[in-house]
Amino acid sequence: MTNSDKTLLIVDDDEPFRRRLGRAMEKRGFEVTLAESVAAGVAAARRAPPSYAVVDLRLQDGNGLDVVEAIRSVRDSARVIVLTGYGAIATAVAAVKLGAVDYLSKPADADDVENALLSHPGDKPPPPDKPMSADRVRWEHIQRVYELCDRNVSETARKLNMHRRTLQRILAKRSPR
Repeated sequence: MTNSDKTLLIVDDDEPFRRRLGRAMEKRGFEVTLAESVAAGVAAARRAPPSYAVVDLRLQDGNGLDVVEAIRSVRDSARVIVLTGYGAIATAVAAVKLGAVDYLSKPADADDVENALLSHPGDKPPPPDKPMSADRVRWEHIQRVYELCDRNVSETARKLNMHRRTLQRILAKRSPR
């Protein structure tokens, strides 16, 4: 692959993560363009259609799936990875239907991203080296519902069928490993 074949668009509103991933992917030989929003991602894709893209699902100004759709409309052969901290089967299916080749949950490191971008169609991903513990999965789910409820503890407790005080204690603790 030549350098022109390794153009990579990274769209994520988490600036430290976006910059860190961008630097790591440049070290791996990618020509990286960074964008922080749906509008910036769509504009960058139209200006210079990338060969590869890493797009966060939830962005400040909208849904990352709009960026996936824009990338695929200007370059059908682009390999797009959707990256998110709010993994759900429905959004993974929607991302794949729009043309994403993989769906990774945060925190994903540069090795995970590179492997997903460069994998061959039909390859099965290896099992994770360090899968999340059951406590961590539970904590992630609670955090996702809490964010979806606009950080309203009472509403989150109702949706999770949990006592409000129990939820407050869980939210006050650090995340499990």
